[in-house]
Amino acid sequence: MDGTEAPVKVGEEYDVMISAVGGKGDGIAKVKGFVLFVAGAKKGDFLKVRITKVLANVGFAESVKKIERPENRKYATVSAKELEEPDEEPEHRYEETEDFGEDK
Repeated sequence: MDGTEAPVKVGEEYDVMISAVGGKGDGIAKVKGFVLFVAGAKKGDFLKVRITKVLANVGFAESVKKIERPENRKYATVSAKELEEPDEEPEHRYEETEDFGEDK
């Protein structure tokens, strides 16, 4: 990193996804943008890892246990037709007044 302190510390645990495999066969994950090498991990694994060593630019971790793949959430989309339709006027549930809570 650029002279700043690493965002992880030895002994901390994180849930990670192994996104690649390095030249020596270690799995590669990132925590807060910081690269971690995880021995014995395969691309696509979801693991709880414990940090074992932190260097200036990379860290090393051991697998604590496999975890389930996080659930993918689907978000609602809006169709072109819905975008063109005018918004419905919201129902007012409060009485309109110019009295802003002032004592009478």
